Amino acid sequence: MAKEIAQKNKTDGKTTTSHDVTLVRQVRRMQLSGVVASDKMKDTIVVTVERYVKHPKYHKFMKKTLRLKAHDAGNTKKIGDKVTIESCRPMSRDKAFKVIASPNF
Repeated sequence: MAKEIAQKNKTDGKTTTSHDVTLVRQVRRMQLSGVVASDKMKDTIVVTVERYVKHPKYHKFMKKTLRLKAHDAGNTKKIGDKVTIESCRPMSRDKAFKVIASPNF
């Protein structure tokens, strides 16, 4: 649709876009639950996310662990708290998640 409008608005070899066209891109955000492993940084926590994966050859379930950095404004979470984090735009080289809730487990 945007290509058709851009082709209609071509003048003198330059492409112009009309302002009444809005392209909305839905972003699917990943949500993960885990336990706070570290809170020593300013506005950042380290969350440990565990998942069980079946080995393809031996069919044994193994525990896989991810340690992700998440934005925690105001350092409200402490070590051992269970939290839900959601992906967002990268805030730094390592931090691309933010804390959205503390579920009651």
